[in-house]
Amino acid sequence: MNSRVAMAAWWLCGFLPLLAVAAAAGEPLIWLPAENGHAPAPAPGPSAPAEEVTKWAVLVAGSSGYENYRHQADVCHAYQILKKGGLKDENIVVFMYDDIANSPDNPRPGIVINHPKGKDVYHGVPKDYTGDQVTAKNFYSVLLGNKTAVTGGSRKVVNSKPNDHIFIYYTDHGAAGLLCMPNPPDVYADDFIKVLRQKHASKSYSKMIIYVEACESGSIFEGLMPQDHNIYVTTAANAQENSWAAYCPTMEIPPPPEYDTCLGDAYSVSWMEDSETQDLKKESIKQQYEVVKERTAPLSHVMEYGDKTFKEDMLFLFQGFDPAKSSIRNRPLPMPSLKGAINQRDADILFMWRKYEKLNGGSEEKQRALREIKETVLHRKHLDSSIDFIGKLVFGMDKGPSMLEAARGSGQPLVDDWDCLKRMVRVFESQCGSLTQYGMRHMRAFANICNNGVSEAEMKEASISACDGYDMGKWNPLVLGHSA
Repeated sequence: MNSRVAMAAWWLCGFLPLLAVAAAAGEPLIWLPAENGHAPAPAPGPSAPAEEVTKWAVLVAGSSGYENYRHQADVCHAYQILKKGGLKDENIVVFMYDDIANSPDNPRPGIVINHPKGKDVYHGVPKDYTGDQVTAKNFYSVLLGNKTAVTGGSRKVVNSKPNDHIFIYYTDHGAAGLLCMPNPPDVYADDFIKVLRQKHASKSYSKMIIYVEACESGSIFEGLMPQDHNIYVTTAANAQENSWAAYCPTMEIPPPPEYDTCLGDAYSVSWMEDSETQDLKKESIKQQYEVVKERTAPLSHVMEYGDKTFKEDMLFLFQGFDPAKSSIRNRPLPMPSLKGAINQRDADILFMWRKYEKLNGGSEEKQRALREIKETVLHRKHLDSSIDFIGKLVFGMDKGPSMLEAARGSGQPLVDDWDCLKRMVRVFESQCGSLTQYGMRHMRAFANICNNGVSEAEMKEASISACDGYDMGKWNPLVLGHSA
């Protein structure tokens, strides 16, 4: 067969059938480069920009009075750290009574320090909510971004978006189930947790961390804090112990001699002094927790609650980053000693004594200072003895003390009925006078009264019996306001 015959045979018997099959399938037999899957992929179009993450902070000093200098000093110091870290004033909300910098008791008018050798931390701090604007209601409204519910102040709120990070720092007196406020009522655990749940439901943040400095601060979250809300919490103390004031006149490292008050709090100065000396792009939340826990350990047990899945995140995601720290090679640094720290509940008495000792002997001012000390101590004794007597009346002479002091197991909330707890506090204060920050140490007793089914009528009768004839004087809740 010659070549022309062979070619014709191939065309008829080979290639034409292939063309027919391809045509029937609707597919070309010969693929162009752009059709065969081997051509370079087209250049991608511009990608959508990642949504910006804004860092928010809420800083709360929940006390007033120069004797509580340390709480506002803590908050002012925290602000300066966040400001250096790049957070904007529009994203930092500050609650402080603002009565210490220019107090007549302040030896350095207009200046606030948080360390014996520290610089002024007061200058530049935004005064968002001061004086009678420092309230639980405003605190909750700010967290929820509810500007219409805020009363007074700058009306600045946490108007956060789904990708944003939030840092909350609260420093104050506290007790089982509550954090104090300078204007009653106080922040109760159930209300605070409810607000956090609402914030989570609004999908208005990505992650949140909360630092709390207060006595028995663990009780705010024990058995209440959800673990799936992207909120991580550390507290200065567990649910049953005090937190401690630092840089006090009687300590190994005291304040300058002209100061009669404590400059800071143990847990608070520990986290802030750590943040100031480390590159926060290299230090994790977990690492700071361990540093603070170790330094505070001789005094109280620093605790953690909530969602622990993002503890490895770097701190700069919440506290910002100070470029001046970029060359730091993170390593453990020796921290000032906290030896001789003062129980938070006794720091005010220490201040009064120091002030009394410095006054001229025989002066009217010195006599007035002594009367104030005596009245304060007598009211403390009255609170202790009254609650002890109430316990014996409602539980019996033998069981009273143990029933009042009983602590629930780990993971259980302080009380089953929080409304009952608040009612019992109001009943007691109405008959016996304001609890004061010292008397808050008995909050667990009120919780146990509720947990054991004592009625409001029984509590009122017992309170009248315990406090009949007591002159409340300046501790009258009609003047000071009820704690609940």
